Amino acid sequence: MLRTAFIVCLIVIETGFMSVIVILASFFDRKGDAVHTVAKAWARGILFSARVKVTLKGLSHIDPAKSYIYMPNHLSQFDIPVLLGSLPVQFRWLAKVELFKIPVFGFALRRAGYIGIDRSNMRSAIRSLKRAGDIVRSGVSVLVFPEGTRSLDGNLHPFKKGGFVMAMSSGVSILPIVLHGTWDIMPAKKLSIRPGHAILEILAPIDVSAYAAKNKEVLMADVRAAIQQAIERQAQADSFVETEEQSG
Repeated sequence: MLRTAFIVCLIVIETGFMSVIVILASFFDRKGDAVHTVAKAWARGILFSARVKVTLKGLSHIDPAKSYIYMPNHLSQFDIPVLLGSLPVQFRWLAKVELFKIPVFGFALRRAGYIGIDRSNMRSAIRSLKRAGDIVRSGVSVLVFPEGTRSLDGNLHPFKKGGFVMAMSSGVSILPIVLHGTWDIMPAKKLSIRPGHAILEILAPIDVSAYAAKNKEVLMADVRAAIQQAIERQAQADSFVETEEQSG
């Protein structure tokens, strides 16, 4: 518990400091690329403080010359620093609007070009999705959690439609991403942060042009199935390693 309290204090201090840096940098960086680089340093600092190691798999699936809509599963509060600190590309977040209400930090998110979405307000949510679509079409990738919020039990939950509507309207490919291990580092509803190993697995992109507008549900099902299969493959691999260690 003392370790968690110490890490939380470090995170709060670093977040406050980096938020101010982001705000200052945003006045000299209209595109937001330098701001995103500062945010990446913030994420890596958190991972270092918490003693979290990250293995990146499937990087070859990303074409640096293309923009994507990244869609990862969402297990833990540590998903954000893992994604931000490990993906070696520029992207903008589509995140729940509550994060933008945090003093200083929320303002820094806006200055960084990240987009808040209020799922309780349909009109506002549509505006946010339109703005995100404009960003993607301009050549910058956008990341959205298709589940909408963190899993409370470690399992993959049903997807929200917003990100898929944005993908189909923009014509930009979806890149499924699978996070493994972040649940063990910081499970939902538990005030504990444990050192650990996370795997960030990038899957093959899914071309949305192969889906007609009427097949949005099929697209959602295919993306979810790809992520679920990767989760199950990793679980089987972990189980095999554990069995080998016990028998050896």
